[in-house]
Amino acid sequence: MRNLCFKNIFFSIFLLIYAVNLEAQSAQHRPKIGIALSGGGAKGLAHIGILKAIDSAGLKVDYITGTSMGSIIGGLYAIGYSADSIEKMARKIDWDLLLTNQSSLRSLTMVEKKEYTKYAVELPWYNNNFRLPTGVFEGQELWLKLAELFAPVTTVKDFSKFNIPFKCISTDIGTGEAVVMSKGEIVSAIRASMAIPSVFTAIDYEGRKVVDGGIVRNFPVSDVKEMGADLVIGSNVAAGLLPSDKVFNALQILLQVAFFREAEDQKTQVPLCNIYIPHALEEYNMGSFNQSQEILDLGLQEGRKLYPRIKQLVDSLDAIYGKQEIEKVRLPQNTSGFITAFEIRGLKETTPEFFLNTMNFEINRYYNAGMLSNLVRKAFGTRYYNRILYSLVSQEDGSKKIIFDVTENPLTFAKFGIHYNEFSGINVIANVTSRNFFIPSSRDLVSINIGQNFRVRGEHIQFLGRLKLFAVVLGMQFNHFDVGTFNSTFKPDGVFLQNDFSMESRFQFSTSRHFTIGIGTRLHWFRYDPSIASLRDIEGRNRFTNSFAYLTHHTLDRNIYPRKGVKLELESQFIYDQRHDLRFSFNGKEVNNLDSVGISFAPFRRLMLNFESYTPIDKRLVLSVHVQSGLNFNHNQYIMNQYSVGGLTAQMSNQITFAGFKEGSLYSSGLATFQLGLRYEIMNNTYLIGRSNLLFNNLVARNQYMVSPDVLSGHSLTFAYNFALGPLELSAMYADQTKKVRTYVNIGIPF
Repeated sequence: MRNLCFKNIFFSIFLLIYAVNLEAQSAQHRPKIGIALSGGGAKGLAHIGILKAIDSAGLKVDYITGTSMGSIIGGLYAIGYSADSIEKMARKIDWDLLLTNQSSLRSLTMVEKKEYTKYAVELPWYNNNFRLPTGVFEGQELWLKLAELFAPVTTVKDFSKFNIPFKCISTDIGTGEAVVMSKGEIVSAIRASMAIPSVFTAIDYEGRKVVDGGIVRNFPVSDVKEMGADLVIGSNVAAGLLPSDKVFNALQILLQVAFFREAEDQKTQVPLCNIYIPHALEEYNMGSFNQSQEILDLGLQEGRKLYPRIKQLVDSLDAIYGKQEIEKVRLPQNTSGFITAFEIRGLKETTPEFFLNTMNFEINRYYNAGMLSNLVRKAFGTRYYNRILYSLVSQEDGSKKIIFDVTENPLTFAKFGIHYNEFSGINVIANVTSRNFFIPSSRDLVSINIGQNFRVRGEHIQFLGRLKLFAVVLGMQFNHFDVGTFNSTFKPDGVFLQNDFSMESRFQFSTSRHFTIGIGTRLHWFRYDPSIASLRDIEGRNRFTNSFAYLTHHTLDRNIYPRKGVKLELESQFIYDQRHDLRFSFNGKEVNNLDSVGISFAPFRRLMLNFESYTPIDKRLVLSVHVQSGLNFNHNQYIMNQYSVGGLTAQMSNQITFAGFKEGSLYSSGLATFQLGLRYEIMNNTYLIGRSNLLFNNLVARNQYMVSPDVLSGHSLTFAYNFALGPLELSAMYADQTKKVRTYVNIGIPF
């Protein structure tokens, strides 16, 4: 308390001397107030508390500068948002989505959803070489969110014309010089100011390639003084460089190197502040967006401490120069525009017609920022484009012209991933995806799984029509699996090798980005070879034809650990024209007359269902429901075309995942499962997942040679961490029928 009193007395004396000095210089000149906001990634959210103190005290700000996250917060305040509204926006934003390469899965076309975010590494093919990008993240969603937030000033190209004149800082990657950005596209300027080297891609700004301004001037106090500020309030969330014994990983080393000059910058910029607010945020780092609520609260605490000093400053200035009017509404209110013209820049491999059709964009219509963002997401969801920016230019008649600045994705990517679990072993997955390789408006891919179980898949998709809603799909796949067999008490009793090869053609219609219907035909070839004999063995080949109709409804927001949405897959099949060369044996004796044991290869119908639903209960807790069913009607075969039950990760055709049992623990011609799960996010990308499931068996017919219960139940508890290679999952499973606890390990995303 004594220290606080001394600070207040000292500050009052300082204000008095400062005010008298200013009054002596000019009785008419009220000192100009400037704010400088430092960079600091997630820690920059604490700046909001300082701005709230300034708003509460009624201090009019004349100039603002910011770097990196400080440029976002400062830019929003400069164009007219109140600190209170900025806080509300910051608390609602999905930072995980915003600061990645990912777009919401909901914006992707149906044919792209399955492959999206499946691979750990994606290398683009440029000029006959695979090339690494200038950064890990492009951040399309960040571009769109900034475009929405800064929509009120989208036609303002001079930042000095904002409600409060504004500048932000970036670094010229070629010269290492600070680039003070005060005009142009505000979204591009702010995105450039926060482009941490090798994390975010570099930005082209007025002929220069620029990255994060924190490299050369993380705390831009001198810049706000150059704008004309007489009195500067500086908010600094940067803690300087970490000591060497606190640097543990490659990212920390990269950031240390990138911000070597920050410490020197502190020495020159801090003394220029009249009111300096350092934030004690040593427990957080630039990437602590999962703790954004805590950082915001700490910033508010700092603001409450600052409030008396700011209020004292306002009262002193008002006493000398008279009360100053404060605008209650500073933000321009009209965020929509009547668009009468367009221009598209950057297209090389796709046509303007294709680009516009993917968005359903039309001129001579009113659009607001939210509508334009949704249009851009539609185009981005085709995967033809890496970045889509837009800007609006006022026309003489008051209407707007929209300019799309497009960066296309390379037509070809090489992709790589790693997957491991106990069933399939360790595997390296390689993929090549190419667009328009054979025919325009097409996508081709080849995926290879190299490891204990060799697998390969190829697919050609040909899009039809102006809006590309219709598609013809040609595909092939080969799988090799070592499949364990189990007896009626679920104990292992053998292993057989299964090779299956399929070719298919289908025609489908996507009524929207969430719904697809289609029909098709597959040819299947199977080969079975026992490697460890069991009580019931099958050996030889089988071939059949499968004609099918299907529908898919998909509104999940992400492929890995979705938080909301549903996924429904329903397929009706007719299997016929079976041609086999198979030998069956029971208890070591070959069965010569298959009819005698009820095995036939007559045509039959089947129905398959997969339904997943995810509902967020709160910010960290998600409820999931998973229903699977497989029903074979008039089916009299043993093992072939039956449903394989077990495992937590779907990998085989006809597999029904079930917590508590290993893959292949049970085969059935008719079953349904119901699973209820809870997923809790312990910390960023770290989860605890509990599942319980029931299986209802023998729904169509009972297999007399493999007796199994009518009802099964099982449970699992999983610790999961989602990292660069995909999810790492360590599970313990328990089945009520076996009374045993089993472990299950899964790393990465399966083929």
